Order: sequence, then structure tokens, then C-alpha cells
Amino acid sequence: MAFEGKNLIGVDIGSSAIKVIQIRESGKGRHLVKYGVEPLPPQSIVDGHVMNASAVVDGLVKVFRDLRITQKEVALSISGHSVIIKKLNLPLMKREELEEQIQWEAEQHIPYEITEVEIDYNILKETPETQQMDVLLVAAKKEEIHDLIEVVRQGKLRPAVVDIDAFAVQNAYEANYGFNEEETIALLNVGASVTTVNIVRGAVSQFTRDITNGGNAITEEIQKQLHVNYDEAEAYKAGGQLNSREVIPQEVDGIISGVVDTLAAEIQRSLDFYMATTSRSVVDKIYITGGTSKIPYLRAALERRARVPVEPLDPFRRVLFDQRQFNPEVLRSQAPQATISLGLALRKQKERI
Repeated sequence: MAFEGKNLIGVDIGSSAIKVIQIRESGKGRHLVKYGVEPLPPQSIVDGHVMNASAVVDGLVKVFRDLRITQKEVALSISGHSVIIKKLNLPLMKREELEEQIQWEAEQHIPYEITEVEIDYNILKETPETQQMDVLLVAAKKEEIHDLIEVVRQGKLRPAVVDIDAFAVQNAYEANYGFNEEETIALLNVGASVTTVNIVRGAVSQFTRDITNGGNAITEEIQKQLHVNYDEAEAYKAGGQLNSREVIPQEVDGIISGVVDTLAAEIQRSLDFYMATTSRSVVDKIYITGGTSKIPYLRAALERRARVPVEPLDPFRRVLFDQRQFNPEVLRSQAPQATISLGLALRKQKERI
């Protein structure tokens, strides 16, 4: 079944908030119809695991009610250690043969029992001259997918697509920037608990990795060093105060820059690994998105280590919106955390989940 001409609702259930986007496509372009964010209590989602199902269900119901979205078909995404992505180089074969071969390949490359995972694949490139083909193998723990689908169904929604965070960001980038066949870029989504690295050449993902580090590490370090509670630490991290008479301690800048530099070093190790294992030994540009990407130290730390330009990824760059409905300044400030849900909202076709 497919929802021809009708975009799915993009629902990004992150570790700190639920982000929801509805897009309408016309001959004039893509139009933003609805966009909303509903915060989640801490520890509701931990490394992709649903730890507080009732909080997630309540959040889904509230954001759909507040936005007055009646469509129920949604696109979701997952990330974290439960997701394995491998690029395989295989002998050229027919799709029917690949269907059989992929199961065996998965058993060799996936560090889980094959009965515990859902498997999908995509043919990236076929080279008749060498009789070789590049195939992207994706596996995700059935338990994680089931738990995510279950909370969404409890929220009276119908999951139509389950994507991967890295590929949702790639969709958002392609819609707003397009790909240059000769350019290799790194797409970084820096969330609260997971940082996703996706290196893309042309329109083809070459390397992906999820790093279990993000904005929460900054909050935790502020809590630990300054002996404050979670809400105060979050306010300090964001550069604001819970109490307007309270001054942000001068130590906060040093704490943030220290944690960010550690994260930048982890990201650089991923880039170094990619460049060491491919004939294409350069990344031309880095685009960053995700809520934590708004921290100014991160962009500077990445540029210093990678020595390439680092730019914010704007998921609304080519998206039309009514300025009477959406304040451009507010939308611009919220853009980094909207990228995955925007990428998901571009999906139309029902796929196997």
C-alpha cells in the first residue's frame, strides 16, 4: 500500500523531545503545514530504548492534539547501538539471488542473532566491468523497533515507515541542498544522547556511525562540577537562567568547551577512520544539525580538528512557510532540532517494517 501524493507525518522521538512535522508538496515546492516540539522527561528514551512508554505516549497525543493533525500515518526513525549499517562489496548478481545471499551476509556481519534483527538492504552501485556491486546492509534489533511501534500505536497513530536517523538527515539535506557528484560531505546530527555521523559522496552514503555522546554529557558535567540540579544545568548550558537574578557561573564556559572538545575528537576519529579505509581520502565539508549543534563551541572545535568548513544544516532552506503562521526567527532557532522530522516528513511510500 502507498499513500500516493500524500506525505507521511514526520515523527522524531528523541531522547529529550518529540518533534513532529507535516509537509505538503505542490507544483510550487514543499510547504510547511505543521511543526511542533513536545519535551520528554529525562531518561524517557535511553540509547534508543523506550524506558518510559507512558511519557512518550502522552507526549505524542499532546503534540498531535496541539497541532490539530488528524492524519495518522507516520514515519519514524531509530538510531543507537541497536542499529547496524554495513557497506558490502559483493559479486554482481540478480536481485532474486541477492535476496537469498543477503541473509548469509547478515549472519557474517551482524553481531546479533539473526532471529533478533530486522534486515533491509539497498543496492548502491553496480559495476558490470568488474562484475561487482556495492550493497548497503541495514539491521536493527526487533525489540527496539517493536517498542517504538508499540508506543506510537498506543498514541493512536499508524507507523508506515521506520527509517534510520542518519538517512533521515540525508533526505533533509538532499531536499534543501542537493548533492554534488564530486563532493564528499559529512552530515552530523548532534542530539541529546547520540551523535550520528553520515559521510556521503554524490547521493550515496559511504560510512555511518552512531556515537553515544551528545548534549546530555554537557548537562551531566555541569551538574557534577557545580552541584546543581538537572534543570539548572540545562539552563546554564543554554545560556539562560531559571531565575533572572541568578548569574551564570563563570566555570560553565570551560565545562562546555571541555565536553565539546571530547565530542569533536570522537567525531574526528570517525572521519579519520573513513579516510584511512577509502581511496577517497578527503571530506570536503561538514554540515551539523541537531539540538546540541547550536552550542557555538562545537562548530569551532570541529573546524579546528577537521580543517574543513563546518556549516549549520538548515532543514527549512527550500521549504516554503506562511510567516503569519510561523515566526521566521523562531523557526530559524528551532531548525537544528527539526532536521530528522523534516527528513521523515518527506517520505511517502509505505515500506516493510
